[in-house]
Amino acid sequence: MNLKIYHNPRCRKSREAMQYLEKTKQGFDIINYLDNHLSKREIEQLLKELGYQPEDLIRKSEAIWKEQYKGKDLSVDELVTALSENPKLIERPIISNGKSAVIARPLEKLIDFLK
Repeated sequence: MNLKIYHNPRCRKSREAMQYLEKTKQGFDIINYLDNHLSKREIEQLLKELGYQPEDLIRKSEAIWKEQYKGKDLSVDELVTALSENPKLIERPIISNGKSAVIARPLEKLIDFLK
């Protein structure tokens, strides 16, 4: 089964992870989640694979988070909706094998995941 990399080409860590996958000859598909927003169902599946709660996947330094969501008491469903509607909030890069996933930063987490 091919891996999937949820990739942001402008992110250095995401580019590093993709280069590592290429260098180690891993088969993978690129999911450019900024251009093709993930559905709530897709985000829920990633959360399950990661073993995360929605707030664990959120980039809390993003302006969108600070301006629209920070300090609010949001439900799991509301957080998943926020991630779906604002993909910049999603931590990256995420590598998935369909059963489990890892946020590959630092790169060592990806190396361990592939073992």
